[in-house]
Amino acid sequence: MLAMDQRTYELIGADYPGNRAVDVKNPSLSWMIGFMFVVSFLGLFSLVALRKVMVIDYKLTYPSGTATAMLINSFHTTTGAELAEFYFDFSPTYIGCGLICPHIVNCSTLLGAVISWGFLWPYISTKDGEWYPANLGNNDFKGLYGYKVFISVSVILGDGLYNLIKIIYATVKEIMNARSKHGKLPLVGIQDAVEKHLNETFVKDSIPPWLAGSGYVGLAAISTATVPMIFPQLKWYLVLSAYIVAPLLAFCNSYGTGLTDWNLASTYGKIGLFIFASWVGQNGGVIAGLAACGVMMSIVSTAADLMQDFKTGYLTLSSPRSMFVSQLIGTALGCIIAPLTFWLYWTAFDIGNPDGMFKAPYAVIYREMSILGVEGFSALPQHCLAICSGFFVAALVINLLRDVTPKNVSKFIPIPMAMAIPFYIGAYFAIDMFVGTVILFVWERVNRKECDDFSGAVASGLICGDGIWTVPSAILSILRIDPPICMYFKPSLSI
Repeated sequence: MLAMDQRTYELIGADYPGNRAVDVKNPSLSWMIGFMFVVSFLGLFSLVALRKVMVIDYKLTYPSGTATAMLINSFHTTTGAELAEFYFDFSPTYIGCGLICPHIVNCSTLLGAVISWGFLWPYISTKDGEWYPANLGNNDFKGLYGYKVFISVSVILGDGLYNLIKIIYATVKEIMNARSKHGKLPLVGIQDAVEKHLNETFVKDSIPPWLAGSGYVGLAAISTATVPMIFPQLKWYLVLSAYIVAPLLAFCNSYGTGLTDWNLASTYGKIGLFIFASWVGQNGGVIAGLAACGVMMSIVSTAADLMQDFKTGYLTLSSPRSMFVSQLIGTALGCIIAPLTFWLYWTAFDIGNPDGMFKAPYAVIYREMSILGVEGFSALPQHCLAICSGFFVAALVINLLRDVTPKNVSKFIPIPMAMAIPFYIGAYFAIDMFVGTVILFVWERVNRKECDDFSGAVASGLICGDGIWTVPSAILSILRIDPPICMYFKPSLSI
């Protein structure tokens, strides 16, 4: 949104190629609230029909949702007081994620970090000035950043597309064989009475698929007619195209979030920005790309957040229907509160001033991305599309190998989705998660029962404790109180 305003246009400069004065739309409370209402609800309806597949059939962990459920459950059990101390342990969040996620997920993220940051990016960096222009910024699609974004998304889309086709095939097969009753897939993997009770509660108070489908189609129709009124550069057929593709991207993002707890909505938004800016071209492509970015990010992020909440509801025996209605109410409130909060800052502070308190550096970055997108795929660095195609096919092949090989072999084959996250995010969180999985592995060998009983509580404490710390951290930041010491580690210089 800030990338559209007059200040960002002026910061980039009128002489910057592709930066036109007509491609400006300043924030206004009326259009912001309207835009929020017409795009924010679609993500809630896009994947609600797949909630059983994601939570029960695929048994995705959704670490943040699991940690929240552990915290809630601890308040209603006799062991809650004994475990409460964990929730104020300000340890790294992703060590806790490593304790919750399966070993194969953590090892896959580490492998992805080694492949990307240990070999691939250093190698591509050596082609600086050959495959792409030298001395580009860290967020320039024409350079290394373009490889990072598009290669990671290629792997994610390959994995997500494979699993989506797999789900559709399994569903059609079950229906054709008349194995399901009342139109529902059978429960799978029921191991004990507790899990059976969780599964039955989760599917009992169901949300009808027809409601999810009709809700998405109806909201998409309203949005397709309304968004072009707010952004004339984004034509109705462009909005419709975005809503046709959005459920696939939402599934990929929700699946990845369930594995690693990373919500990559911004990455999908950048892809949407690039594609739609290229589609529209010089005449309005900058604003159209930025608006499409907002639409995509809203859908895929909301869908992933809803699945996180469904996981929490599953573990706390909460009604999925009640949680869905609560999400609708919360989203409606957010459509009003969020623009009002932004408007308060917008009018009270000098937002976007590079010398001020609120610099908003990503406004310039996103506008430059959209300007670049107008040039199309020809602006991408050399060999980028070819490498992306290779990684897309590799993701499909690896998933196929996981399904056709025996279980004692497939359990050691990495998960492409988990490997792709550090390609874009970085290697740091993969190391944290691997530390968590090492702790869990040793704990299992020392005392399996204690590990099964308390590892989830420890992980929840790490995640929730780190999350709780954001409140005092924000207060200290507002009061401009800096930490008394800052430590930084770097390689020693050879003499």
